[in-house]
Amino acid sequence: MEEKKTHRLWVPVEFSQEWLECDTSTIDDISPSWFDRREILQNNSKEYQEFITELKREHAIETGIVERMYDLEKGITETFIKKGFVESYISHNDTNVPVPKLLSHLSDHLDAVDFVFDVVKENRDLTIGFIKELHALVTRNQEYAEGRDQFGSRTKIDLRKGAFKILENNPTREDGTKILYCPPDHVQAEMDNLISIYNDAENKNIHPLICATWFHHAFTTIHPFQDGNGRIARLIASLILIKHGLFPFTVLREEAKAKYIDALEKADAHEFQPLIDYFAEVQKRHIEKALNLKEVSSSSFDEVADIFSGKIENWQKKKAAEKEKLLNKSRIDVFNFCLKHLNQISDQLSAKLNGNANITIQKCSPDEDERQDFYYGQIIKYAKKHNYYFNRNFPKGWLTFRVELAENKKYQLCVTLHHYGYEDSTLAIGAFLEYLIPHESNDRIDEALPLEIKPHVISLTGDIKTKEKNIAAFIKNAVTLTMAQIASEL
Repeated sequence: MEEKKTHRLWVPVEFSQEWLECDTSTIDDISPSWFDRREILQNNSKEYQEFITELKREHAIETGIVERMYDLEKGITETFIKKGFVESYISHNDTNVPVPKLLSHLSDHLDAVDFVFDVVKENRDLTIGFIKELHALVTRNQEYAEGRDQFGSRTKIDLRKGAFKILENNPTREDGTKILYCPPDHVQAEMDNLISIYNDAENKNIHPLICATWFHHAFTTIHPFQDGNGRIARLIASLILIKHGLFPFTVLREEAKAKYIDALEKADAHEFQPLIDYFAEVQKRHIEKALNLKEVSSSSFDEVADIFSGKIENWQKKKAAEKEKLLNKSRIDVFNFCLKHLNQISDQLSAKLNGNANITIQKCSPDEDERQDFYYGQIIKYAKKHNYYFNRNFPKGWLTFRVELAENKKYQLCVTLHHYGYEDSTLAIGAFLEYLIPHESNDRIDEALPLEIKPHVISLTGDIKTKEKNIAAFIKNAVTLTMAQIASEL
């Protein structure tokens, strides 16, 4: 008989130096703009309150889908996120479990998310008692956990709600490998250690993204409960992020295997950066949506008038020379980073092309007035395509990377710098590709070509130099996709 393979995933919890060396720039590039905007939205915006409510519902729905407790059609998912969990909205074809069972699970998950927000608001400490309370709430309407009997057959085990496991919960992977989590006898000590290390990290002001990601991963290796460990891990990670002004950590069903599980497995092998990157990606997605929320959404004349009056006063203050000088300098720095890396790529490509194509770069800096509006219409279309508000009231800049082949075939990559959302310190770097028709005076744009590049969104506050690395990566990706598109048409 073939000997069964085992893999001991759990080792005593520690916060290794490898975690501290992870790159958090994906979130750091944009978060200052969010923190500038957050207080304003919290105080005035009904849109923001609705946004938070929808994030809570989304988390409640998706966390159960990721754990395969139930499924729910995308269409009804969107309805539930917008309008709430109402039984009349759903038909039996929308889910694979009885509707009352689905709604009870969704209610439990939503109450758990609300509980996390309340704990943050009340500034309660993260304790073993809280974690057990959270587990009891999440599993309120769940009676059983799946397990295996002495013969290895699947069976149902009565679920201990709000209590640590007393039986092993070691799953078997598809290849037959048995994963060994923390044994029940060691769970209490390991959880005490986990909380102690987390509190020490908070006292040392370790980056909240790293804290949340580390805690989530360490918790999953312990697997302290008989069932519900993934849901609790995501909720506690959410608590840590919300505490620091960020958003719930929600894994979307379409990302579960390709991004989330894959990154967790790499973290199991001490490759932590992919999991940090995924956590950052989720937060960046929420921040970009939040930056497009309006501050003024009331229909009350008096309320709008008060906010408008305050906005006028604040606007006058923001016109102070120092802030304008800072934003202007940062815009120019970002523009120069884009130009620098386009020039470097141009030199590298020209050396490979052996004169078979001509590459030229044109530019308009954000401090130039005359040519700023050259790509105004394209920017509007680009912003609509990627679902954000293009703030027209601030300076813009652009660069073009033109590739001219024989027989007058011309392609032009446009890189634009323009303001994103309603916070004046947020900048988007966009990219779109055009095919040019040669003309006697100026080449005419024939059509925009498919080039699926989302905008790279950054904050103009903070140390701009630290954002050059990700700007360079965005520029290189844009040119790479441009070359691939041109090559596909030849």
